[in-house]
Amino acid sequence: MTTGTAAALRALHRPGEPLILPNAWDAGSARAVVDAGFPAVATSSAAVAQSLGHADGEATPVGEMLDAVARVVRAVAVPVTADLERGYGLRPAELVERVLATGAAGLNLEDSDPRTRELCDVDEQADLLAAVRAAAGEALVVNARVDVFLRAGGDPAGGFDEGVRRARRYLAAGADCVYPILLADPALVGRFVAEVGGPVNVMLRPDTPTVAALARLGVARISLGSGVYAAARARADAMLAALRDGGDAFAG
Repeated sequence: MTTGTAAALRALHRPGEPLILPNAWDAGSARAVVDAGFPAVATSSAAVAQSLGHADGEATPVGEMLDAVARVVRAVAVPVTADLERGYGLRPAELVERVLATGAAGLNLEDSDPRTRELCDVDEQADLLAAVRAAAGEALVVNARVDVFLRAGGDPAGGFDEGVRRARRYLAAGADCVYPILLADPALVGRFVAEVGGPVNVMLRPDTPTVAALARLGVARISLGSGVYAAARARADAMLAALRDGGDAFAG
């Protein structure tokens, strides 16, 4: 992939006409996303990790994660953006070099420590994003995850101002898009989009507004995280249970 591929991916982030990314975990699922008509592919770190036999939270050896990304890139002819947690401890320049070597056109970085689950210092995270941008130039689309609402303890409104503050800092540091994961209330999503002043990614879940509603709120990117993988696993588990119990594996 080239700088032009990143530019193509960046151009798909249109507030009000969001890029929809049903996250993949291997070459086959990536091809299924493209065959369904989607113009880009995102990986899910949790889904990739679990499909490789690891837990989420940077438990996957970085080489295995990047090899999985590279297989996805080779399988499709559309831009691929890679979910890379917080970078697996790599220095920004090495992270960028290794991501570009996979052929990916973008990456997702979160602002909490995968080991402690605690939010990182906002200045430290902004510095990380700035260093990634400096190393990548325009060759990668940087999606900066904001984990405030993941840690909000059931009170998303209480973390709203901090979420906006972090998102603004990350955009100023060079992120192309910000991702307030688990922000679901439509009124808060609309306020967040308005106050941040840049492209916003929302995760589609059963408790979020519909795709059409998110588009009306000005969202620029919609992803599903490990949702597609979880659905596939649930269906497989049901089939296996039916086979074990002598039932109809193809019912339902």
